[in-house]
Amino acid sequence: MKKFFLLLVALIGAFTAQAGTYAYLTFETTDGAKVSVPLEALSLTVSGNTLTAGSQAFVLANLAKMYFTETDESATTGIESMDNGQWTMDNATEIYDLQGKKVKNGELSNGKLSNSQLPKGAYIVKTKEKTYKLIVK
Repeated sequence: MKKFFLLLVALIGAFTAQAGTYAYLTFETTDGAKVSVPLEALSLTVSGNTLTAGSQAFVLANLAKMYFTETDESATTGIESMDNGQWTMDNATEIYDLQGKKVKNGELSNGKLSNSQLPKGAYIVKTKEKTYKLIVK
């Protein structure tokens, strides 16, 4: 464990000189999740088997890699929210539920999206221009 910590400190020290243009230190866990921590006032501490970076804590055994990035890689992937009362099926080319099942166009009357026509849940709507998330409450 001490060897890992020393290696970690050495790598951070070596990369700090190259991190001048980067704004985030991104941690990737073994399950593929990414968490970006802003570099401004960043502090790293290791206690037992836990690495604390800023306000984030990681179990060392669950970390796959860490690297510097210019953008927050843990942010949403460009899927915007949409107001479901303003879109028609003419604009929406595909609608999927979170299980990846396509919602058929014939299930929506008059081609309009509304809360009464879709069951409660979250959907991904792909239009010709963008991809949106749609939450039906």
